[in-house]
Amino acid sequence: MIYRLMNFDDIDTIVEIEREVFTAPWSADAFRNELTQNLFAKYMIMELEGTILGYGGMWLIIDEAHITNIAIRERYQGTGNGKKLLSEMMKTAYFLGARRMTLEVRVSNEIAQSLYRKMGFYPSGVRPAYYSDNLEDALIMWADLVPEDNEDLEVAGAAEGEEA
Repeated sequence: MIYRLMNFDDIDTIVEIEREVFTAPWSADAFRNELTQNLFAKYMIMELEGTILGYGGMWLIIDEAHITNIAIRERYQGTGNGKKLLSEMMKTAYFLGARRMTLEVRVSNEIAQSLYRKMGFYPSGVRPAYYSDNLEDALIMWADLVPEDNEDLEVAGAAEGEEA
């Protein structure tokens, strides 16, 4: 599996995925704008043998990451790819300085909520009538980001004068 930054050549495929997965998909122009105008935006592609399986987007603002989109092509869902992509996004956000991550998810999307809970997200509120297609509420979820393993903690401790 390869994780890489999204580029302009990916946009048509990403829009196809958006149409497969979401009832209110983003347009190609929205993604172009994210890549060219939004200095906070980071978009990641999940690719296997040249095939894009999914993608995720987030905004990094100071020490917080806000997931804007995360989607796996329908034919690659249900096999752990969503968890792998979310995990990679969390690691990347931490590496880039984020210490917390947030997202909104439809209150009816129990499959996604279950994944987010397994990955350490917890509910913290509701945005009423958040989704424009049907005015469904969004559940706001947060997760604290931590170093991936103890090696990172040992390196941090060594910098403070402790032995690693």
